[in-house]
Amino acid sequence: MSPQKLYQQKIEFEGYVPDAGQERAVVALERLSKDLKDPEKGFLGLKKKQAPKGVYMYGGVGRGKSMLMDLFFQSLPNEMKKRRVHFHAFMIETHDWLHKRRGDMVDTLLPDYAKYVTKQTDVLCFDEFYVTDVADAMILGRLFTALIEKGVAIVCTSNWNPDRLYEGGLQRDRFLPFIELLKERMDIVHLDSDTDYRTLSGEKTDVYFMPLGKMADSKANNLFAGLTDCADVTSETLTVKGRDIVVPKTAGGIARFTFAQLCEQPHGAEDYLAIADRYHTVFLEGVPKMGYDRRNEVKRLMNLIDILYDNNIRLVMTADAVPDKLYYGGDHAFEFQRTVSRLVEMQSLQYLEKTKG
Repeated sequence: MSPQKLYQQKIEFEGYVPDAGQERAVVALERLSKDLKDPEKGFLGLKKKQAPKGVYMYGGVGRGKSMLMDLFFQSLPNEMKKRRVHFHAFMIETHDWLHKRRGDMVDTLLPDYAKYVTKQTDVLCFDEFYVTDVADAMILGRLFTALIEKGVAIVCTSNWNPDRLYEGGLQRDRFLPFIELLKERMDIVHLDSDTDYRTLSGEKTDVYFMPLGKMADSKANNLFAGLTDCADVTSETLTVKGRDIVVPKTAGGIARFTFAQLCEQPHGAEDYLAIADRYHTVFLEGVPKMGYDRRNEVKRLMNLIDILYDNNIRLVMTADAVPDKLYYGGDHAFEFQRTVSRLVEMQSLQYLEKTKG
């Protein structure tokens, strides 16, 4: 079924409200879907030509970008080699692959990696496309050029207008050609609705307890006991590239951490991905209100929530304020809106129904 028909089903049978920005994106995704299914384009097992024009959807949090990407992904034939991946996770894989082959000829590393990706993938769907790391910024232009030339179609969702990607980053002048490549090789669609649809996601459940104190602790303890059916609680250690992540309390696929353990220590995305792979439910306790002086902890919290959300992990949290009052600093203020939106959605019945637990 085409993206357009799938979107109409959302409106007719699931109560979705028609949205002009979403409809513009659906038109672009419909065009790409048809291009990919056209035998003249060389997909579906035939020799591929240069990739058709991709789609880059951007806008504020909760505007439906990920939902539209899911519809597009669903519309593609099963026999097509397709992959939907969080952009941050893809770049971790990329750096790992390049690191393992650091003894090879430098000039051939990225082309070789593009060949490796192309063998496995006709269509790459990147969710949450954003660039903050100089190492990512320096390789993206060459990598995307190689992937497109080898026929990989690309779809991205982002909170950022392409012209604002890597804004203020080191050596940004070397990144600007990549921005021009995006604008040349992708339809750029702005989802500009004033509505954050995640905040309309329905009835809330008791998984977010505030303010911090004995009452919140008691509620978290009772929920942990209920979810684990009072099973024996143990501790264990996850090892990620030689780093140990101590899990102080775990039972039945549920892990219990404090904010200090996960966000005040130098953990990165790979550590959080390991947690998401191992557990279907994560307790995160003692989340304080934070200002500019704790921007590093805020960045880790943002990464953690992104990864738990993308992997459909149930989150139970004790915090000192409602989500939109947790951070009052300047740095990361725009990005933190996504975290707020996701924390709200992760309390909804709709989200909990799709979690692994």
